[in-house]
Amino acid sequence: MKPWYLSKTLILNLVVAALTAAEAQLNFLQPLLPVNFYAVVAFGLPIFNAVLRLVTKQAISLGFGESK
Repeated sequence: MKPWYLSKTLILNLVVAALTAAEAQLNFLQPLLPVNFYAVVAFGLPIFNAVLRLVTKQAISLGFGESK
């Protein structure tokens, strides 16, 4: 098992969540993005998650131990 912080799927989702939270508070990206950007992200994120899940070879652990 590998540690959770090495999971590409979790990293992708954490980055998207952090950017979404930052944008909700700061509103600095919205004027620069196309109107349908959030719809594209909402559609694309599950697809990226599915692709990453298909290429996953190891389970993850919630601990901070060494990957084996």
